[in-house]
Amino acid sequence: MLRLNNRVTRRVPQLLMAAALALAGLFCSASASESGASLKLFAKGFVSPTALASLRDGSGRCLVADQAGKIYLVDAEGTVAETPVLDLTDRMIELIKGFDERGLLGLALHPNFKVNRKFYVFYSVPLRTAAPTNWNCTSRISEFRFPPGDFAAADPASERVLLEFDKPYYNHNGGSIAFGPDGYLYISVGDGGNADDVGLRLSPLGNGQSKETLMGKILRIDVDNGTPYGIPKDNPFAGGGGKPEIYAYGMRNPWRMSFDQGGERQLFAADVGQTMFEEVDIIVKGGNYGWNVREGFHCFNPKDERNPPTDCPKVGADGKPFVDPIFEYKNKGGFRGDPEAMGISVTGGYVYRGKALPKLVGRYIFGDWSRNFVVPDGVVFVATPPASAGEKWTMGPLDLGSHPKGEIKACIVAFAQDSDGEVYVLTNGSAQVTGHSGKVWKLVPE
Repeated sequence: MLRLNNRVTRRVPQLLMAAALALAGLFCSASASESGASLKLFAKGFVSPTALASLRDGSGRCLVADQAGKIYLVDAEGTVAETPVLDLTDRMIELIKGFDERGLLGLALHPNFKVNRKFYVFYSVPLRTAAPTNWNCTSRISEFRFPPGDFAAADPASERVLLEFDKPYYNHNGGSIAFGPDGYLYISVGDGGNADDVGLRLSPLGNGQSKETLMGKILRIDVDNGTPYGIPKDNPFAGGGGKPEIYAYGMRNPWRMSFDQGGERQLFAADVGQTMFEEVDIIVKGGNYGWNVREGFHCFNPKDERNPPTDCPKVGADGKPFVDPIFEYKNKGGFRGDPEAMGISVTGGYVYRGKALPKLVGRYIFGDWSRNFVVPDGVVFVATPPASAGEKWTMGPLDLGSHPKGEIKACIVAFAQDSDGEVYVLTNGSAQVTGHSGKVWKLVPE
């Protein structure tokens, strides 16, 4: 049996229990009476939807990426086209007949999509011949294009491979891609897999802390210039000292990231923890988020993950301070029986900027993949920013009229946001990349 969204394969026996989700005093929860929120089924019939992108053409249509390798056009009423607009299954690595972390993981439309009809995907392909033979797969970021006319089908021959990098293990892929307000493409990449950022690694520092690998990073590239892409001049290592694509580092497995559509347009990333803590970060240029020296706000011991040292470095090898997460929560695997342990694998979401639910505006909607490794048991959370500097974010279950205490009897794979700022929840009814229990829900007034 494989470890699920916490991206390790060796801890399932430790976590085969479901505990009641605590509403302890350290956390705050938005009840349905406060937010008036519910989830409404929008579209169904997917395997495991990983991303949704609005066409932004006034039609209400969107594209939904399915981890199994296909992208579908969905109309404003949630009707899914029978024929996918793009099928990548013959280019992808063959997925495990069960749980797998590889596949079609990211989708983003070009900022000028209305004119150039370009979109971008992050997916897993067979290992390149130049890679070490005992490694697992290659991650690929590619550009595709729709031909003139409607969006019934993209041109499969239009693929322009932008970036590829090889991975030693099947897990910790990251896979989110998003265009920032600066027009550049941001890419989240996990540390390469296995556990503790050890094993097959390119540096004794671990991939997260090494600046000579793209793994364990947030990358930033210019898709409109260069061959096959350009490096923004203000990237931290554009002039040397590390891979020029690196924007931030020290990540374990950033599973879903997003830009706030309002406010300061900050980049939020949820970094899946090893055993003890799940965290959410605001990503800043050049920031080092501490993995594998730290997990959340705490020290981390790669040789004994359940017994972190009381003290550890507060700076990276270059002497720059680590960047703290904006909040964390306890992992049920590391805190078995603790009523404050809230899940096992964070799934990043979005800052709500819609009009339908005014009491949620400015609050971060996210979730946990599942509180249980056997029975799908995801939870939707809401986090509230501090009222003043120096205070901490607060978080807790988002109590929904349709799903009390935010409890979703499915795995929460991802979140999405349309051009109006409304938020969607993407789920899989199982922990496998098989079947058709994948659904897209929309957060709506109760």
